[in-house]
Amino acid sequence: MKFLNQLRAEGRVNDLDALLDYIPYARFIGLEVHQLGDEVITELPPQAHLTGNPNLPAVHGGVVGAVLEMTAILQLIHDTDCERLPKTVDVSFNYLRPVRSDTITYGRANVTRQGRRVANVRCELWQNERDRVVANSHGHFVLAPLHEDEA
Repeated sequence: MKFLNQLRAEGRVNDLDALLDYIPYARFIGLEVHQLGDEVITELPPQAHLTGNPNLPAVHGGVVGAVLEMTAILQLIHDTDCERLPKTVDVSFNYLRPVRSDTITYGRANVTRQGRRVANVRCELWQNERDRVVANSHGHFVLAPLHEDEA
């Protein structure tokens, strides 16, 4: 990913806002990121175009999954010296409650295990109360590409 090298050259590799600017879908959904010490917090502001079920109204499940995955990747970039953007191996999502599209949604991730090449990350989203999780995920991510002779 050329933009990670560019951010590194500019001394802004830890500037997660700058990183989000390079991800078109993150810009489309209006995802924001904040750092509280070693914790990365994502914020999805209420937006009508993200509504999947207008009767509730609730955020579309694909948007919820994308926010969970991007939160995990942002935490990995913050925690590691990734040479490239981490690639998703697999991720499973649990939709626990409707994610209201008229309320701010927050996310955080925890790297539960990190090896040289692969990391396991758990992520959760909440809205009004941090201990009332609306969705969570568990994923595996490749931190460095395999050499061609190891594939």
